[in-house]
Amino acid sequence: MVLKGPSPESAQAGLLPVTKIAMGLVFAFGALRIDGFDVLLDPVGWGLCASGLSQLRRSGDDGFDRAHAMAVAMVWAEIAILILSAADDSPVRRAIGAITAAGALIAVWLVVDPVVRRVRSGGNVSRAALLDVLRWAVVALGWPGVLAGYGYAVLGPVVTVAWFAAVVSLIVVLYASADLPYLSPRWSHVP
Repeated sequence: MVLKGPSPESAQAGLLPVTKIAMGLVFAFGALRIDGFDVLLDPVGWGLCASGLSQLRRSGDDGFDRAHAMAVAMVWAEIAILILSAADDSPVRRAIGAITAAGALIAVWLVVDPVVRRVRSGGNVSRAALLDVLRWAVVALGWPGVLAGYGYAVLGPVVTVAWFAAVVSLIVVLYASADLPYLSPRWSHVP
């Protein structure tokens, strides 16, 4: 399987929905700190995800709608974290941080699930399987990280590196899948 990014023609038409989702995950899970402040604002990332998901949704029960709602909820949760970051180490901030970290993993699951379904219904079973495996890896390897962040587990470097590799791989495969015809806002599947 050859992975390639969006074509120049599709890039000229604006950001594709799955490109927005991939970029959103970069902002949500990436960190570029200047003087301790992460300039890759997580709410911006989840907002990009929500924007891409809203372009792909067809009805209230197609999976993109649930993923969109979760991405919007993550925007507000991350805004709360930013506001509370002024407080030193309050129990409220730690609790919201733990909920937000767990929510981010749930959001990844919900965001990738309808993409996997759409890719599979478009006939690209191998790409769907790859996205599905990467989704499982990000979520399964992420839970120990959530627990470790709050002192409930100790992680070795192997788990951290494996999780990072899974997140990067998921983002790369999403980006490479962005211009697939069945991930277009105009695609309709008639079984």
